[in-house]
Amino acid sequence: MAITAAMVKELREKSGAGMMDAKKALTETDGDMEAAIDWLRTKGLAKAAKKSGRTAAEGLVAVKVDGGTGVAVEINSETDFVAKNAEFQAMVAGIADAALGADDVEGLKAAAMNGKTVGEVVTDKIATIGENMTLRRMAKVSGDSVAAYVHNAAADGMGKIGVLVALKGADSGIGKQIAMHIAATSPASLSETDLDQALVEREKQVLTEQARESGKPEQVIEKMIVGRMKKFFEEVTLVNQKFVMNPDVTVGDAASDAGVEILGFVRLEVGEGIEKEAEDFAAEVAKTMNG
Repeated sequence: MAITAAMVKELREKSGAGMMDAKKALTETDGDMEAAIDWLRTKGLAKAAKKSGRTAAEGLVAVKVDGGTGVAVEINSETDFVAKNAEFQAMVAGIADAALGADDVEGLKAAAMNGKTVGEVVTDKIATIGENMTLRRMAKVSGDSVAAYVHNAAADGMGKIGVLVALKGADSGIGKQIAMHIAATSPASLSETDLDQALVEREKQVLTEQARESGKPEQVIEKMIVGRMKKFFEEVTLVNQKFVMNPDVTVGDAASDAGVEILGFVRLEVGEGIEKEAEDFAAEVAKTMNG
């Protein structure tokens, strides 16, 4: 397929690779973006590890804790101006309260709020404020105790990133520290056992191809892969990550030292995974001038 400048630009933004390397990667993989990223990583030309899509949508994530239950919801708006609107924030707080009694987004939309359903409340607010809004996600955790943290808070309990941590045992304050760690590092899973196996296999394949590029014997390569996969798990699983508050211990060890066990966590960031086409004003003007 034809490789466009837009494709090369997208791959450069996602991988950090140079223009010619990005173009070659797309050519070699027939324009498959994910395969091109893997190709670059195999050749050592991309910034490895986790990559996150551009955050283009606006809005707020709200967290609410009631006893041993915690819930996080994301409500999107078109502009950050609306996200700062007190009327919008009041609606988000009400939706978070309603979410404590819901099991999923569809159940939340049907939940009662101010004499209407949450879905109707959102629809009414769209008409009032004049901007499109979406109740996009919700997630729940439960345990003996639940800690919450909001990063870049716009109001009480809501901001750009919301984190919940469910613990087995009484929280002496370690819960919020772990939640802050999660906000900063965005782990892929709690532990190695619940990590997406497709992600594991993909990483192993990339690391294997990288090792083979060294030209070492197969038995040496196998040992290299074991060590590199261990490092990978240390980077992406919460309990194996070095604790931001004390890098001398892992998060799992820090929790154990505090007398608790991490049962689960939730991390929602406004707009993650949503792509919005960037407006190129100069290009638009040039296009207009050229008729």
